[in-house]
Amino acid sequence: MFKIFILFVFILPCTVKAQFKVDFTVHIPKETNDSLFIAGNFNNWNPKSNSYYLTKKDSLNYFIRLNLSEGVQEFKVTRGSWDKVESKKDGKPIANRTINLNVDTVMEINIENWADNFKQVKELYRFGDHVHIVDSSFYIPQLDKHRQIWIYLPKDYAKSKKKYPVIYMQDGQNLFHANPPRPDEWAVDSVIDSLIKDGSKEMIIVGIDHGGKDRLIEYNPYDSQYGKGEGKAYVSFLVETLKPFIDKNYRTLAEPKNTSVAGSSMGGLISMYAILKYPKIFGSAGVFSPAFWLAPKIYDDLTLSLPSLTNSKIFFVAGDKEGPAMVRDMKKVYDILNPNGTNKNIVFNEKEDGKHTEWFWHREFISFYKFIEK
Repeated sequence: MFKIFILFVFILPCTVKAQFKVDFTVHIPKETNDSLFIAGNFNNWNPKSNSYYLTKKDSLNYFIRLNLSEGVQEFKVTRGSWDKVESKKDGKPIANRTINLNVDTVMEINIENWADNFKQVKELYRFGDHVHIVDSSFYIPQLDKHRQIWIYLPKDYAKSKKKYPVIYMQDGQNLFHANPPRPDEWAVDSVIDSLIKDGSKEMIIVGIDHGGKDRLIEYNPYDSQYGKGEGKAYVSFLVETLKPFIDKNYRTLAEPKNTSVAGSSMGGLISMYAILKYPKIFGSAGVFSPAFWLAPKIYDDLTLSLPSLTNSKIFFVAGDKEGPAMVRDMKKVYDILNPNGTNKNIVFNEKEDGKHTEWFWHREFISFYKFIEK
């Protein structure tokens, strides 16, 4: 026993990724009264984290020193929210900045402009004729809030009398393909149209817009450094208010085997919690790049809930380029649910090129859809 312990002690550190010091100097084009923050895959893309606050050197220059893990890190600079994220000179979105760490690094960043300096063109977007807004201000009694609710109906919906399975998805504002295209869309309607054309099952998608600055608490069932978690009330809203409304007003197959829940990042966390809490409502879940790091209590709750999840179908996916903790934490949840790896209803997908971004989730949505339609 003693020899085994010693071996464990010497092997374990080898599995920990190295940390490197990174000095970021940020130059801005015009003096601002706002504080600057750095948001990336290393902090779950939180646009206003006090731990990632930049120190002001002078009116146009800011600085932060971070210790980041080895490998590819992605980030952007914000002024405290995603409405105030850095942009190109003409206001168009920039791609995520990247840095591949294997040594201590000094990086200079020149901000060309800020997104909020330009008129928003949200009202100019157009969506497919089978994507509709159910309600631009749907009331959530459990939280005393309002949210916009979207719905995708298969193209044959109006011509048929069939009933359809339903997927409830978080971050509804980014789900559907817009014209002109947006850089942050899943385009699930385009994906499903193509899959149906190739013979896949038709389904309805219901999208719920998130709460903006409240997202880190609205999609968290537990309290965290960002505030008191509202996720339990939010999931109750899905089950007690939204689903009954959708089932009443649309032709749905309402039983668990035809009801799914899905989302990414914080949306992945709350989707996992939804099926954990209500396995007799949601028969399957799509857990994309889940933010389990912000909710460690979920491991205990999952362990206690194992017997009720026997027949659940759960699809996990994350990428190696999302930071060292993402795949590790997701694997921990998977191992709780499927310790022997023999349950084909619980699948684990690790993608070498996967990034914490919509194009990755758009691509992986195909596999999720085919998984739940079986």
